[in-house]
Amino acid sequence: MSSTTDSSVVLHEPTEDQPTGEVVLRLEDLVVEFPAGAGEIVHAVSGINLEVRRGETLGLVGESGCGKSTTGRAIMQLPRPTGGAVHFDGRDLASLSAEEVRKLRPKLQMIFQDPISSLNPRRRIPDIVGDPLVVWGRGAEKATIVPEVLRAVGLDLDQVADRRPHQFSGGQCQRVSIARALVLEPEVLICDEPVSALDVSVQAQILNLLEDMKARYGLTLVFIAHDLGVVRNISDRVAVMYLGRICELGPTEALFDAPVHPYTRLLVSSIPSMEGAQRGELGTGEMPSPVSPPSGCRFRTRCPLATERCAAAVPEMREVAPGRVTACHHPILDTPASAVAGDSTTNGTAPAPADS
Repeated sequence: MSSTTDSSVVLHEPTEDQPTGEVVLRLEDLVVEFPAGAGEIVHAVSGINLEVRRGETLGLVGESGCGKSTTGRAIMQLPRPTGGAVHFDGRDLASLSAEEVRKLRPKLQMIFQDPISSLNPRRRIPDIVGDPLVVWGRGAEKATIVPEVLRAVGLDLDQVADRRPHQFSGGQCQRVSIARALVLEPEVLICDEPVSALDVSVQAQILNLLEDMKARYGLTLVFIAHDLGVVRNISDRVAVMYLGRICELGPTEALFDAPVHPYTRLLVSSIPSMEGAQRGELGTGEMPSPVSPPSGCRFRTRCPLATERCAAAVPEMREVAPGRVTACHHPILDTPASAVAGDSTTNGTAPAPADS
């Protein structure tokens, strides 16, 4: 628990009628595509299926350009998905009008990677935090709620009352961003690389703060990051994404200790350690363009286990062990991660480290 928060402040608490394991957010065949000019299409997200349970932290990890941030924004309907569905509290957001989606936004909030640029530079901190209340016709509650939320994230109203974002550090601005998201008492908080722009020591403080806020307000977190260490520390389950598709999903410790998808295995092996192989030993390789992704399994061009079947057929997500789901024709079920990292006979190259 962070020592900077005020444990006496509670905006709302999880209630007994929220069952453990209830699905609060479901993605079904989610597709997001963008025009790239000259008639080309960027296939940013390609038919992913994912469930987020109430009260959990689901980590979404992958290399830059894999589509994880686009997935987070698509959940928020920013932009609206090209295809598929996003179900929030049992409602298909794609079937709702823009006004109906707007009315759901208080329960579905997002914090962003760059905390300073995500805040209005001309507004004072109490106004930034309180503006959502004004927008939703709750301006009369600002005087009560804003000081409470600021204290909850470790900021004192008297110290920030006349100050603007440029007068704060990145970590303090991220606290302001979290406070702004919390004033509307959301159910789900989408965290898009919330600590990647911060110093390592400050990252730990913000992660502790998010854990505190999750416990205090009954939040469900979708935590998007490229730093495997950060994802491992905060997530209950982890989904690994590659070139617009989910390739593996499982409980955090099981996934990191014994990943079953070759991409996850090589990604985990790239984490710097005293014993394990490093990037130079594994090779690098480049992710193909999302404009023209490979046929079949999209990781096959970099996979040490690829066969002709991998080019011919798209692997379906399937359970290969209790709680372990992967999209792979050749899942690794009995080999430690270190063995793949140290195997000089593999015929492919490993991805660049996820935290590079």
